[in-house]
Amino acid sequence: MYTRKNQKDLTADERARFVHAVLEVKRTGTYDEFVRLHGRYFVSDGEGGQRVGHMSPSFFPWHRQYLLEFERALQQVDPRVTLPYWDWTAEQSPVAAPWSDDFLGGNGRPGDRRVMTGPFAFDRGDWPITVGVTEERHLMRDFGRPADPVALPTPAALAHALDDPVYDSAPWDSTATTEGFRNKIEGWTVGEKEGWHHHNRVHLWVGGQMTGGTSPNDPVFWLHHTFIDLLWARWQRRHPGSGYEPSRPVPAPDPQHGRVVSLDEPLSPWQVRPAELLDHTRFYQYAE
Repeated sequence: MYTRKNQKDLTADERARFVHAVLEVKRTGTYDEFVRLHGRYFVSDGEGGQRVGHMSPSFFPWHRQYLLEFERALQQVDPRVTLPYWDWTAEQSPVAAPWSDDFLGGNGRPGDRRVMTGPFAFDRGDWPITVGVTEERHLMRDFGRPADPVALPTPAALAHALDDPVYDSAPWDSTATTEGFRNKIEGWTVGEKEGWHHHNRVHLWVGGQMTGGTSPNDPVFWLHHTFIDLLWARWQRRHPGSGYEPSRPVPAPDPQHGRVVSLDEPLSPWQVRPAELLDHTRFYQYAE
């Protein structure tokens, strides 16, 4: 078992090792396969077929396995690398960590929002965007979306979500707004105009490629989702009597029958069950 750390606590050597491993996985083409995978499984309420990655109860376990797969790819380059997390309730300055020149680089420039600093700037030659919904080949960011401002989530708002003892509730999609930790964290409980909540709001705040289904094009995606994974672990500790829902397959003729994954049904594309991903300490621990 290894340890995932808060990015602000990484040493200079740990930051350099992480960046090097990410760039190497990009160079081999593996990174873009992860981007394509995330885009393929960004399935919304209104689309047909199974919905495992987003707007569904399996949001947390699906991304846990996704992070594990990416972390293993990094560790093929450097066994000492682990995924760091970004606590966006504490580190909210657009000029502080993780946006340093030796780590993720900073905001995009005015106009085209092109990132000009750090190892993932297009001008460095190591980070062309080849998978996405636009033809832009450079990484873009728009911190805080000045044209229509959005703020990062507050500690108080996060505490409200963590206090919910219910994991998820019917109708098991983006409209599950009455109760349920999953959607309070995923963030569909209010619309984009209101800035969404938590997970979604952070994507909006960063801007650029982080606002679409191919959001892993921005390496901050991994730090963001590692924190989301930690929040799930914190919720589990706070509510030991609560578990993943739905615990049994959704029956017909429920509209969500065959669309959402219950506790012991396999998650595509890995065929691992949510039940196998409930305990993160099987794989890693967090330095909190």
